[in-house]
Amino acid sequence: MEIIQWLTDTTLGKMVFTMLVSMVPIIELRGGLPFGVALGLPYHLAFPAAVLGNIIPAPFIIVYIRRVFLLMRRYLPRLNGLVDKLERKAHLKGQKVQRYQYLGLWLFVAIPLPGTGAWTGSLAAAFLDMRLKKALPAVVLGVLTAGCIMLALTHVGINLFSSTV
Repeated sequence: MEIIQWLTDTTLGKMVFTMLVSMVPIIELRGGLPFGVALGLPYHLAFPAAVLGNIIPAPFIIVYIRRVFLLMRRYLPRLNGLVDKLERKAHLKGQKVQRYQYLGLWLFVAIPLPGTGAWTGSLAAAFLDMRLKKALPAVVLGVLTAGCIMLALTHVGINLFSSTV
Protein backbone atom coordinates (compact mmCIF):
# COMPACT_ATOMS: atom_id res chain seq x y z
CA MET A 1 0.00 0.00 0.00
CA GLU A 2 1.32 3.40 -0.94
CA ILE A 3 2.28 5.62 2.05
CA ILE A 4 0.07 8.55 1.01
CA GLN A 5 -2.90 6.24 0.54
CA TRP A 6 -2.25 4.67 3.94
CA LEU A 7 -2.01 8.13 5.57
CA THR A 8 -5.33 9.25 4.09
CA ASP A 9 -7.38 6.03 3.90
CA THR A 10 -6.81 4.27 7.22
CA THR A 11 -7.69 5.42 10.71
CA LEU A 12 -4.17 4.76 12.02
CA GLY A 13 -2.69 6.53 9.01
CA LYS A 14 -4.93 9.55 9.56
CA MET A 15 -3.83 9.66 13.19
CA VAL A 16 -0.16 9.51 12.18
CA PHE A 17 -0.73 12.19 9.54
CA THR A 18 -2.45 14.40 12.14
CA MET A 19 0.49 13.87 14.51
CA LEU A 20 2.98 14.80 11.80
CA VAL A 21 1.09 17.97 10.87
CA SER A 22 0.88 18.91 14.57
CA MET A 23 4.66 18.55 14.89
CA VAL A 24 5.31 21.25 12.27
CA PRO A 25 6.33 24.64 13.73
CA ILE A 26 3.78 27.43 13.26
CA ILE A 27 1.03 24.94 12.26
CA GLU A 28 1.25 22.87 15.46
CA LEU A 29 -1.92 21.72 17.19
CA ARG A 30 -3.98 24.73 16.08
CA GLY A 31 -3.72 23.45 12.51
CA GLY A 32 -3.27 19.75 13.20
CA LEU A 33 -6.52 19.22 15.07
CA PRO A 34 -8.80 20.73 12.40
CA PHE A 35 -6.70 18.93 9.79
CA GLY A 36 -7.33 15.56 11.50
CA VAL A 37 -11.06 16.24 11.73
CA ALA A 38 -11.09 17.32 8.07
CA LEU A 39 -9.39 14.03 7.17
CA GLY A 40 -12.37 12.28 8.71
CA LEU A 41 -11.05 11.41 12.15
CA PRO A 42 -13.62 11.55 14.92
CA TYR A 43 -12.84 14.16 17.59
CA HIS A 44 -11.88 11.53 20.16
CA LEU A 45 -9.06 10.32 17.87
CA ALA A 46 -8.02 13.64 16.29
CA PHE A 47 -7.52 15.27 19.70
CA PRO A 48 -4.95 12.84 21.17
CA ALA A 49 -3.13 12.56 17.83
CA ALA A 50 -2.77 16.35 17.55
CA VAL A 51 -1.82 16.76 21.22
CA LEU A 52 0.80 14.01 21.08
CA GLY A 53 2.23 15.32 17.82
CA ASN A 54 2.52 18.81 19.26
CA ILE A 55 4.19 17.59 22.48
CA ILE A 56 6.79 15.26 20.91
CA PRO A 57 9.24 18.02 19.83
CA ALA A 58 9.00 19.97 23.13
CA PRO A 59 11.52 18.08 25.31
CA PHE A 60 14.07 18.01 22.50
CA ILE A 61 13.69 21.75 21.96
CA ILE A 62 14.00 22.53 25.68
CA VAL A 63 17.11 20.38 26.10
CA TYR A 64 18.96 20.69 22.80
CA ILE A 65 18.02 23.90 20.95
CA ARG A 66 20.85 25.99 22.36
CA ARG A 67 23.39 23.36 21.27
CA VAL A 68 21.76 23.11 17.86
CA PHE A 69 22.02 26.88 17.45
CA LEU A 70 25.72 26.78 18.44
CA LEU A 71 26.39 24.04 15.89
CA MET A 72 24.48 25.94 13.22
CA ARG A 73 26.55 29.06 13.91
CA ARG A 74 29.77 27.07 13.71
CA TYR A 75 29.08 24.85 10.72
CA LEU A 76 26.35 26.69 8.80
CA PRO A 77 27.28 30.39 9.08
CA ARG A 78 24.89 31.23 6.24
CA LEU A 79 22.05 30.48 8.64
CA ASN A 80 23.26 32.94 11.29
CA GLY A 81 20.46 35.34 10.33
CA LEU A 82 17.86 32.66 10.96
CA VAL A 83 19.45 31.72 14.28
CA ASP A 84 19.55 35.40 15.30
CA LYS A 85 15.88 35.78 14.41
CA LEU A 86 14.88 32.68 16.38
CA GLU A 87 16.95 33.73 19.38
CA ARG A 88 15.39 37.22 19.34
CA LYS A 89 11.94 35.65 19.16
CA ALA A 90 12.76 33.35 22.08
CA HIS A 91 14.01 36.24 24.20
CA LEU A 92 11.03 38.42 23.29
CA LYS A 93 8.51 35.68 24.06
CA GLY A 94 10.55 34.72 27.12
CA GLN A 95 9.98 38.16 28.62
CA LYS A 96 6.24 37.46 28.64
CA VAL A 97 6.81 34.09 30.28
CA GLN A 98 9.55 35.05 32.74
CA ARG A 99 7.42 37.10 35.10
CA TYR A 100 5.12 34.20 35.97
CA GLN A 101 7.59 31.39 35.21
CA TYR A 102 5.82 28.04 34.78
CA LEU A 103 2.30 29.46 35.10
CA GLY A 104 3.26 32.00 32.43
CA LEU A 105 4.68 29.23 30.24
CA TRP A 106 1.45 27.24 30.56
CA LEU A 107 -0.70 30.27 29.68
CA PHE A 108 1.59 31.25 26.81
CA VAL A 109 1.38 27.78 25.23
CA ALA A 110 -2.35 27.51 25.97
CA ILE A 111 -3.36 30.50 23.86
CA PRO A 112 -3.91 29.13 20.33
CA LEU A 113 -2.67 32.20 18.45
CA PRO A 114 0.14 32.58 15.92
CA GLY A 115 3.48 32.94 17.66
CA THR A 116 2.42 30.97 20.71
CA GLY A 117 2.38 27.22 21.19
CA ALA A 118 4.63 24.34 22.20
CA TRP A 119 7.50 25.22 19.85
CA THR A 120 7.81 28.86 20.90
CA GLY A 121 7.07 28.06 24.54
CA SER A 122 9.76 25.37 24.56
CA LEU A 123 12.19 27.75 22.86
CA ALA A 124 11.45 30.40 25.50
CA ALA A 125 11.86 27.83 28.29
CA ALA A 126 15.26 26.83 26.90
CA PHE A 127 16.47 30.42 26.76
CA LEU A 128 15.15 31.11 30.26
CA ASP A 129 17.12 28.08 31.49
CA MET A 130 13.98 26.41 32.81
CA ARG A 131 14.55 22.83 33.83
CA LEU A 132 12.91 20.18 31.67
CA LYS A 133 11.39 18.57 34.75
CA LYS A 134 9.30 21.68 35.42
CA ALA A 135 9.01 23.24 31.95
CA LEU A 136 7.68 20.15 30.19
CA PRO A 137 4.59 19.75 32.43
CA ALA A 138 3.77 23.44 31.84
CA VAL A 139 4.10 22.94 28.06
CA VAL A 140 2.00 19.76 28.17
CA LEU A 141 -0.74 21.50 30.18
CA GLY A 142 -0.62 24.39 27.73
CA VAL A 143 -0.96 22.04 24.76
CA LEU A 144 -3.89 20.25 26.42
CA THR A 145 -5.58 23.58 27.15
CA ALA A 146 -4.99 24.81 23.59
CA GLY A 147 -6.30 21.46 22.36
CA CYS A 148 -9.55 21.90 24.27
CA ILE A 149 -9.96 25.41 22.88
CA MET A 150 -9.22 24.24 19.34
CA LEU A 151 -11.55 21.27 19.75
CA ALA A 152 -14.39 23.62 20.66
CA LEU A 153 -13.53 26.05 17.85
CA THR A 154 -13.27 23.22 15.32
CA HIS A 155 -16.62 21.81 16.42
CA VAL A 156 -18.31 25.22 16.22
CA GLY A 157 -16.67 25.94 12.85
CA ILE A 158 -17.76 22.64 11.36
CA ASN A 159 -21.32 23.07 12.64
CA LEU A 160 -21.49 26.61 11.25
CA PHE A 161 -20.09 25.50 7.91
CA SER A 162 -22.35 22.46 7.62
CA SER A 163 -25.46 24.48 8.50
CA THR A 164 -24.74 27.04 5.76
CA VAL A 165 -24.12 24.43 3.04
